[in-house]
Amino acid sequence: MYERKVLDAILEEENLNEALKQVKRNKGAAGVDGMTVGELEEHLLKNKDELIRQIRQRKYQPHPVQRVEIPKPNGGVRLLGIPTVTDRVIQQAIAQVLTPLFDRGFSKFSYGFRPKRYAEMAILQALEYMNDGYDWIVDVDLERFFDTVHHDRLMNLVSRTVDDGDVISLIRKFLVSGVQINDEYKETVIGTPQGGNLSPLLSNIMLNELDWELESRGLKFVRYADDCIILVKSEMAARRVMRSVTRFIEEKLGLIVNVNKSRITKPNDPDMKFLGFGFFRDFQSHLYKAKPHRKSVKAFQYKLKQLTRKNWSVDTKYQVERINQLIRGWVNYFKIGYMKTLLKKVDAHTRYRLRMCIWKKWKTAKNRRKNLIKLGMNRNDAYKNSHTSKGPARIASSWVMTTTITNKKLASFGLTPGLNHYMKVRA
Repeated sequence: MYERKVLDAILEEENLNEALKQVKRNKGAAGVDGMTVGELEEHLLKNKDELIRQIRQRKYQPHPVQRVEIPKPNGGVRLLGIPTVTDRVIQQAIAQVLTPLFDRGFSKFSYGFRPKRYAEMAILQALEYMNDGYDWIVDVDLERFFDTVHHDRLMNLVSRTVDDGDVISLIRKFLVSGVQINDEYKETVIGTPQGGNLSPLLSNIMLNELDWELESRGLKFVRYADDCIILVKSEMAARRVMRSVTRFIEEKLGLIVNVNKSRITKPNDPDMKFLGFGFFRDFQSHLYKAKPHRKSVKAFQYKLKQLTRKNWSVDTKYQVERINQLIRGWVNYFKIGYMKTLLKKVDAHTRYRLRMCIWKKWKTAKNRRKNLIKLGMNRNDAYKNSHTSKGPARIASSWVMTTTITNKKLASFGLTPGLNHYMKVRA
């Protein structure tokens, strides 16, 4: 237990200011009250003292969260809850104070939403286990984890570390604040809304019980938020672990294991996906290695396609800037994976689609002729090709565009090949 009044630390001016900065950095949509992040600072300047008074007197009442549905790449939807921007600041202020208190008691094999821990570290740990002979994977899928957390169990775990009734009361108010679905209010008797600033910490507090149970059994595992894999040496051991761990999760934690998605598999199974990565066995070294999973690649390619659609009438330099942002972020996340061949193909296809976009933006034969001449084509060829009946898709792969909108020309627009960035971050 901690004797210090935790609420005082949460409501300290420096902590609240840092929480405000973080919420502004995160941006995000407005909640049910319609207040935007841009309006937040002025609102807090006027109302901060009253807000603090209400929290200290346990009179503060959080708004319901705005329920939104985010489509999943593989079908279905993920339910997110968007708190109001004011509630996000308070949740962030709580998380900033409580995270150091809880983090020291978390397992070293938990990597999600923790200071100085990343998905990359979880993948490297999983590879280490696989290459030590633990190459049977128990993939435990928690069904609608954020929607099935029992409040009493969770608050009991929080109160073991936080000896401050005011803070316990405030956190519980966020848990039971309800959700707004269109114009209809719905109570939340269980669950913690996925999307709140406090939810990642609360999920780690809940699943820390699972971590220590697995450690006490001497099992090799890696967990990132509610994604957890356990690695063992045989299929028989995997089946035994699946049964016993499922029983622990459902009976002791009160959560639900999705039996349809939970499975026992091997690392190089094409359907095996963990944190967006797939795994393969290198023929030369006989070691398991990581690569972006085919579903992650498909989602990435879809986003690139959206940024290179023919009817997007924006300046090419701005378009290239957006493409660079997407590629750079994707490569940075998957940089420990093997993807040189993939990125060569992605870069070539991106250049092809950009040429297609540029041709489409030129619109008229007159404008095409003028631009082709400017790019070095002789007048006769420019005139002939500006009146071509070929569509943008065919002309983009022909010599007409590849010899005028060259790779060097695209680089002058700022296009940075993903392969170049990959080689740089891998060096």
